[in-house]
Amino acid sequence: MSKNVKKLIFVIALGVIAFLLFRKEKKTEIQEELVEEALDSLQEESVKLYGFSLDSFVVVEDKIKSNQFLADILLKYKISYPQIDRLAKNTRDVFDVRKLAVGKKYAVLSYNDSIQKGKYFIYEINSIDYVVYDLQNGSAEKYKKEVKTVEKAVGGVIKSSLYNTMVDIGVNPLLSNELADIYAWSIDFYRIQKGDYFKVVFEEQLVEDKSVGVGSIKYAYFKHFGDDFYAIYFEQDGIGDYYDQDNKSLRKAFLKAPLKYSRISSRYNPKRFHPVQKRWKAHLGTDYAAPTGTPIMTVADGEVIAAQYSKYNGNYVKVKHNGTYTTQYLHMSKIKSGIKKGKRVRQGDVIGYVGSTGLATGPHLCYRFWKNGKQVDPFREKMPASKPINPNNAQVYNQLKEKVMERLDALELTNQ
Repeated sequence: MSKNVKKLIFVIALGVIAFLLFRKEKKTEIQEELVEEALDSLQEESVKLYGFSLDSFVVVEDKIKSNQFLADILLKYKISYPQIDRLAKNTRDVFDVRKLAVGKKYAVLSYNDSIQKGKYFIYEINSIDYVVYDLQNGSAEKYKKEVKTVEKAVGGVIKSSLYNTMVDIGVNPLLSNELADIYAWSIDFYRIQKGDYFKVVFEEQLVEDKSVGVGSIKYAYFKHFGDDFYAIYFEQDGIGDYYDQDNKSLRKAFLKAPLKYSRISSRYNPKRFHPVQKRWKAHLGTDYAAPTGTPIMTVADGEVIAAQYSKYNGNYVKVKHNGTYTTQYLHMSKIKSGIKKGKRVRQGDVIGYVGSTGLATGPHLCYRFWKNGKQVDPFREKMPASKPINPNNAQVYNQLKEKVMERLDALELTNQ
C-alpha cells in the first residue's frame, strides 16, 4: 500500500473520530440543556401557588366540610382562639369568614420547620376570586386569578333543552342564557323543539384552562320552526347591538301605549286610595281613560297566556312577550274574536276593546306590566331599542354580514 493511500486512510479515520466525538459532545450539551429547561419548568410550576413561592412552606389543600368553621381548620396549625377571633373581626370588610361555604377550596401555608405554624390561610370565594389571610398579623386581601379569554365556535342540535344540549356538547351551559337574552324578541326558548339547531361564535373565559364563564357572543345562528335567525353584533353611533340578515335589530321596542287615542287617568302607584273599595291599596297598573269600544293593541309580539273573565279584572288578556316581559289588559268590554290562550300575536294587533267589566267605575283600560314575574311601572323601565342598520353603515355591515354568514354556514354541528 502506498504512502499516499495510508495518509488518506489516516486522515479519513481522524475525521470520523472527530465527527463522532463532536456529535457525542453536542448531544450531551443538548441533553443537558433539555434537562435544565425541564427542571426549571418543573421547579417553577411546583413552587408557585396563588403567587407564593413555596420553598419555605408546607402546603395543605382541602375543601370546606359541612359544619366546619375557621377555628376547626386553624387550631391544628398552632393558631390560637384569640388570634382567630382577631382575624375574623379585622378582615370582615374583606370577606366574612362566617360565610365559608361547604365545598369551596382552601389552602394553609405553614412554615417549613419543626413547629409548622400556620402563616397563610387562602380561601377561594369562587373560581376567580380568592382571599389571602395573613395569620400572623391578622390581615387579609382579596385577589383574582388570571382570566384568559379565547374565541370558541360551536354548533349543536336540540335534543331536549338548550341547556342540556350545551352540556352534551361540552360547552359552558351559561351560554344558553346569553343566547336567550339575544334572541328574547325572536324566539321563545320555552318552545324550542327537538331538531332545532344553533351555531355560535363567542368568547369563553378560562382560569387554569377551565371554563369559568362566557364573555360576549360575536354572532350566532338559530334554526327554529324552519325559520333562520341570524344575530350579528355590530356597533353604530357608538352603541353595539345585534342585527339580523335583513339589517334589522333583534331587539323590538314596546309601543308607548296600548291605545292610540287615550289619556292616562291613573298611574302606577304602590299607595293609592281605591275609588270602589274605599281603602288604601296599591295600584300596580296604568289606567287609560277611553270610550267603550276603543281598540286595545298588544304592545309587543308574544303569546296569549290568558284570555278570560274574572270577578275583579273583568274581561282580560295576558300576553307573554319573552322570558322577561309580560303584559296584561283588564276591564275589556269584550275580547276580540280569535284571541285565546296559545294564540301568537304581533305588536299592534288588536286583542280587545275598552270597557268597564269587573271592578271598574267607568270605561277604561288597566294596563299591567311584569318584569321577571314582578309588576313594575312601564314608564320607569328602559325599554329595548329597535333601530335598524343606519343606511350610512349599510355597506360596512353588509360586508361583515357576508363573512359572518359564510362562516356560520360552514360551521359543523357537534352532535348531529
